[in-house]
Amino acid sequence: MAYDDWAEVSERFAEHLRLELGRSPHTVRAYLADLESLATFARSRQITQVADLRLATLRGWLGEQEQADLARATLARRAASARAFTAWCTRRGLLDSDIGARLASPKRGGRLPAVLSDDQAAQMLGDVEAAADDPLGWRDHAILELLYATGVRVSELVGLDVDDVDDGRRTVRVLGKGGKQRTVPFGVPAHRALERWREQGRPELVREGSGAALFLGARGGRIDPRTVREVVHRAVAGVPGAPDIGPHGLRHSAATHVLEGGADLRAVQELLGHASLATTQIYTHVSVERLRSAFAQAHPRA
Repeated sequence: MAYDDWAEVSERFAEHLRLELGRSPHTVRAYLADLESLATFARSRQITQVADLRLATLRGWLGEQEQADLARATLARRAASARAFTAWCTRRGLLDSDIGARLASPKRGGRLPAVLSDDQAAQMLGDVEAAADDPLGWRDHAILELLYATGVRVSELVGLDVDDVDDGRRTVRVLGKGGKQRTVPFGVPAHRALERWREQGRPELVREGSGAALFLGARGGRIDPRTVREVVHRAVAGVPGAPDIGPHGLRHSAATHVLEGGADLRAVQELLGHASLATTQIYTHVSVERLRSAFAQAHPRA
């Protein structure tokens, strides 16, 4: 099996990601963009066939991008894309050996994610609840309460249906990355906000094409991620001193506060739907940073 055309190989790889691994459209687009960047670099070195790729080519490609001052996280993702691609090519007989297996990832920077403090989160939710007096206001309050209570991703939130909420157990059924399903608990404030939205707000916005979507846009369709991001940014902007965060920042905040409250790291991993505990461990760094800051301010010999 051999292909001379980068585009054809990339499309076959994309099919593998979509159909065999169940990767999201966003992830597939990111992988293909990375491969197009690699292909452009390879062609500039007169490498027109995948079979002629060498480890030096991959390293040269990453080195060129590092010199272009790309973010460490972007470089690490591109290295991961290259490794996944060469492993697949080797299994398909397009490469004699898996050259990407020896490709090291640039280390991610040590920057910590911005999070709200407990008081800032409480003020944000209280202010939004107090101002909510129409269907969109009740929807926004329910969205914010659920994001903060569960730490779900914005893509997971917009995909929720009405039947995914279990009122008796106060849990929500979430479809996460890779099609993996998990059940996440939420507290009384989120439950109250959801009840008001479903009983008073949603009936006012529902239309023939609304389907089973839990959260609706102003025109009655399933809410889109951009609208959710606008809701979060607007709510956080009203809190003095709060960092400018979006839905992912609320996810970081939820995880940090649960961990600081004494939750086990593996429980937080399950809450967030992380495949690896190593991904969850960033929140221990956030907590330690806060502890260090409190020590520096309060201890007489800091």
